[in-house]
Amino acid sequence: MILDASVAAVVTGGASGLGEATARKLASLGVKVAIFDMNEARGEALAAELGGVFCKVNVTSDADVDAGFAKARAAHGQERILVNCAGIAGMITAAPLEHGERGVVINTASVAAQDGQIGQSAYSASKAGVLGMTLPIARDLMNEGVRVNTILPGIFLTPMMATMPQNVQDALAASVPFPKRLGSPAEYASLVVEMCSNGYFNGESVRLDGAIRMAPR
Repeated sequence: MILDASVAAVVTGGASGLGEATARKLASLGVKVAIFDMNEARGEALAAELGGVFCKVNVTSDADVDAGFAKARAAHGQERILVNCAGIAGMITAAPLEHGERGVVINTASVAAQDGQIGQSAYSASKAGVLGMTLPIARDLMNEGVRVNTILPGIFLTPMMATMPQNVQDALAASVPFPKRLGSPAEYASLVVEMCSNGYFNGESVRLDGAIRMAPR
């Protein structure tokens, strides 16, 4: 898929962290971006900055999701890219592009899907569910021309991480084999772009973690 002004994207959780970095990266390539988020002030400001559209959406609400897609499509047309830093799915009605492709869905899990720590059973199970559904959904949607991939981030410098004491951040960074630092949201966004633009990238789950493997605790 060629990423330019002819392409519309929806980024859930797009007002901050990994979602914001993704929205910024896609917009820098000319893609028309719709931001789905609950943070109205931050989302509106970012959308205005990027020339996109903000949709106040709680992704656990079907009505919110439907209204969000309606608003995004009214502004930008049919989305081809859906990046889930918060949840959801859509896109089958799009007309096919080259090789019959209609679009790409990128979900976000976590390295905890594969090496969850003590006390993380519920969290790890939820992320493992995202990991486990990647290939089946890619197969379910193959005749619709929609690709499905998942990113498993390691320890990233998100707004939530930035609230932790500096000594905690430093210790976490030191635990990464290489490079010994926290991941940048821009690096997550870079992988999103590759998954979108490389039409043969399908049914894959990719760790983005500096080779870290989480210890039991």
